Amino acid sequence: MTAEAAILSAVAWPLAGALGIALAGRASPNLREAATLAVAGGLALLVWSLVPEVIGGGRPTALVAEVLPGIEVGFSVEPLGMVFAALASLLWIINSLYSIGYMRGNNESNQTRFYVMFAISLGATIGIAFAANLFTLFLFYEMLTLATYPLVAHKGDPATVRSARIYLGVLLTTSIGLLLPAIIWVHVAAGTTDFTFGGILEGRIEGAAVGLLLVLFVFGIGKAAVMPMHRWLPAAMVAPTPVSALLHAVAVVKAGVFTVMKVIVYIFGIDHLFASPGSQWLIYAAAFTIIAASVVALRQQNLKRLLAYSTVAQLSYVVMATAILKPLAEIGAAIHIVAHAFGKITLFFAAGAIYTAARKTELHQLSGIGRRMPITMAAFTIGAFSMIGVPPTAGFVSKWYILAGAFEADNTIALFTIVASTALNAAYFLPIIYMAWFGAERQAPSPPHGEAPWPSVLALSLTAALTIAFFLFNAPVLELERQIVTGP
Repeated sequence: MTAEAAILSAVAWPLAGALGIALAGRASPNLREAATLAVAGGLALLVWSLVPEVIGGGRPTALVAEVLPGIEVGFSVEPLGMVFAALASLLWIINSLYSIGYMRGNNESNQTRFYVMFAISLGATIGIAFAANLFTLFLFYEMLTLATYPLVAHKGDPATVRSARIYLGVLLTTSIGLLLPAIIWVHVAAGTTDFTFGGILEGRIEGAAVGLLLVLFVFGIGKAAVMPMHRWLPAAMVAPTPVSALLHAVAVVKAGVFTVMKVIVYIFGIDHLFASPGSQWLIYAAAFTIIAASVVALRQQNLKRLLAYSTVAQLSYVVMATAILKPLAEIGAAIHIVAHAFGKITLFFAAGAIYTAARKTELHQLSGIGRRMPITMAAFTIGAFSMIGVPPTAGFVSKWYILAGAFEADNTIALFTIVASTALNAAYFLPIIYMAWFGAERQAPSPPHGEAPWPSVLALSLTAALTIAFFLFNAPVLELERQIVTGP
């Protein structure tokens, strides 16, 4: 198969697979879930087949159509998109495995619709990762928002629907009201929206206009959850845990920070943005989001809400690292997308497993849970250590590069923010770990519970293992991400 065919197939495969999952769901749950795993596995094979060419410096492309003069629907695979697509396709397999245990263990309704919308969401995610220009990215960005809305509203009760409307309203308002005008401005100024190494705006947009355009992009990309455009993310916690994992680790939030990085690196250009005084505000906005969200997380008593605000903070690590505008920080930003994905999906998997097996959702209920669910809490501990940045976990690797970039830039704001937020991360995660392993269980369940269904336990064990494995075996990702700043 040619690279062009692999790209087009990778985008189309989950969308076609959604139809197959829907048809299989009419026959039997087992067939539906087998179809889901088959579609997820097929996507991973297609996406990962492109890795050797991109590592070797190739940039495979595929043009679909020219909609208007200079406005095309097309795809191009560069290092950052390759990492995002490879990550999403890998975690979809594991998330699908987890979903089987979770959805059956909780006797959830509308399971076929759940798996169908998951597949469509992953198709949109691959479209974002491989988009060759801002126009294509915008189309799939909006598709991802619409496809995930039924997942957030899955339970269907009035409170859930209200929260889902907040989710949809914030993301559509920001993208149509801010992101779309920014894309049109770029096209008018540069005559193109193609992602280009070194950027396309130097000599075309200068001075205060650079800062204004950056405002439109950063706050228009609501999925990046830079405050105050973050309200959708805690609201989305009404969704089933596999959806929360999709939102926080696989697709939605990663699409947000990925898009911010793409815009800074391939539209503005790092050198052009570094030379513009109008870009300096982004460091402060990201730093404020990191600290404020960490403080809010510290005050939460519901486990999923704590993880939600932790995600808001962790996302802005990527934004802040990108805004440092130094090579090591850019590499750190890209690595943190991977590190956060492995750690945070593990944490959400563990939270869902605890709910499924013990019906516990509040922090005070977790005392002693580690002795009854040792595998789940061991995975939770690994994920939490990664969020803090403790070796040997993936989070240590990304924080190392972000700190190195901050030192390289002599950026005291970034240095202070990383140190302070690390302390805050420890302040809200370590008490949970201590209580779970060493606390006395306040009320023994009847009958005594054990672990969640085995597919869920297997999935969270795999993501915990990946969190540690990435600390030891990260060379291929580093090689790809170095090309973001050095070129092919």
